[in-house]
Amino acid sequence: MLVAEVLIKILESEGVEAAFGIPGASITPVYKYLARSEKIRHYTARHEEGAAHAADGYTRASGKIACCIVTSGPGATNLVTGLYNAQIDSIPMVAITGQNTRSQLGKEAFQCVDIVSTVRPYVKGAWCITEPARAPGIIREAFRVARSGRPGPVLIDLPLDVQTTDIPYDPELDAPLPWDKPKPHPRQIEKAVEMILASKSPIILAGGGVIIAGATRELLELAEYLSLPVVTTYMGKGSMPPDHPLYCGQVGIQCNTPFGNKAFLESDLVLGIGCRFNDRHTGNVDIYTRGRKFIHIDIEPTQIGRIVSTDLGIVADARLALAALLEVAKAKTRKRIPRGWVAGIPELRAQTERRLQFDNVPIKPQRVFHEINELLGEDTIFTVGCGVVQIWSGQFQKIWRPRYYLPSGGAGTLGYEIPAAVGAKIANPDARVCAIVGDGGFTFQGEALAMACQYGVPIIVVIVNNGYLGLIRQNQAQNYGYEYAVDLWYGDGKIDFVRVAEGYGARGERVTRPEEIKPALERAMHADIPYVLDIIVERTTLCSMGTSIDAIQEYE
Repeated sequence: MLVAEVLIKILESEGVEAAFGIPGASITPVYKYLARSEKIRHYTARHEEGAAHAADGYTRASGKIACCIVTSGPGATNLVTGLYNAQIDSIPMVAITGQNTRSQLGKEAFQCVDIVSTVRPYVKGAWCITEPARAPGIIREAFRVARSGRPGPVLIDLPLDVQTTDIPYDPELDAPLPWDKPKPHPRQIEKAVEMILASKSPIILAGGGVIIAGATRELLELAEYLSLPVVTTYMGKGSMPPDHPLYCGQVGIQCNTPFGNKAFLESDLVLGIGCRFNDRHTGNVDIYTRGRKFIHIDIEPTQIGRIVSTDLGIVADARLALAALLEVAKAKTRKRIPRGWVAGIPELRAQTERRLQFDNVPIKPQRVFHEINELLGEDTIFTVGCGVVQIWSGQFQKIWRPRYYLPSGGAGTLGYEIPAAVGAKIANPDARVCAIVGDGGFTFQGEALAMACQYGVPIIVVIVNNGYLGLIRQNQAQNYGYEYAVDLWYGDGKIDFVRVAEGYGARGERVTRPEEIKPALERAMHADIPYVLDIIVERTTLCSMGTSIDAIQEYE
């Protein structure tokens, strides 16, 4: 069997149902057999970065692994941002790149690049298969590496002549490689429960690892049994319903909620689960850690103690660790009843919520997210990129379910939003999917609308259009005293995103008044093709943020 066909057989047996990519000369043999597959559907992207983001969005929304398949040279290098985006947010996916023939490697042949060395810092593993007989084992290992431990992307580079080499292979005698989720050490779990019970004001900090591990039910059960208040990181958004009586909000210096930060500062013990303690979450680490102990549970051993000095580190799968904590807690104490400020979390949370209902013209960004919360609500999967739109979304949006909020968290990639939404909708065709994007972000990967239109993927795109690279403008003005190269309006003003959308085959409309937002969203919700809303908002609205979680400068 030719290696190109072996690859497709293995993809099928690993459960791959969707592949995003762009064919090219050096990957043609693979596409020949991909075209024959009855289990994998291919979606042609319009940019290789978009293919990677679509595979990323597919995996985040479904938990199922997807592939991106591209050609050599610039086709391969265009994947780098997408791979980095997936790596830092712990998203498993398999990238497959075509390569020149083995005889051309290292000779500066046309579109010949050492992609394995290029991407190695941004993937869990990368292999150039130069020995055809090793192909089945390497491909299987790539899937095992992508899924095991802290998940992440991998890359397989296939020289053209390797793809067309015949090797002995029987699909009936091959299967996915096994991998185990690390279990927590029993004594560490006992110690953690003892620390929690001895604490006066413990709190749970849920990170994105809780969602990745499918541990939201276990999180809820532990919190309710011990009456522990819960805060989340930005990536943990959706791990607990926003109206739960123990949910306080998000902690951070940008994507935060006021009561989330306040509740965290009241704690004397933090049980951090599946979180990296990154800089946008902690802010000033001295203030973040002062007066509190830390128990850190993470599947990746090197995360323990990396940012925050931990009093107890536990290397384990989040779901297994939470289940073990609950089991030990039940053996050591009765179910606790909320007392003190914990009993009043819903009221305290409501008292500190930021104002969203404004009738101003131009539209305040807050009003956009108020209408999104009211109309799209619990049943919509959202994708978000970076900039002021990400911060407003993180602060203002309510997310009710895990895997329904898909942000570019660690990388902060403009252009992620639309292709990721396409991938998420393909993974969940019965769910409504909405990309939240700024006018700057739309211009990065807006061509993904062509993929959505071609394959009948009816996503909603909400452009929060302030005509600026808004976050950079705020940074320049507040920290350096100038504004330069951040104004995106030119000529008579704005890019006509409605005509851009229509050019791809989507529908679109511009919204300029607050009372127009709701009916426009309703039209988008009922459309059977991609629908773009270009909402013109106040240009100079600032984001509430700070350098430490106790000193957030609030703006309206």
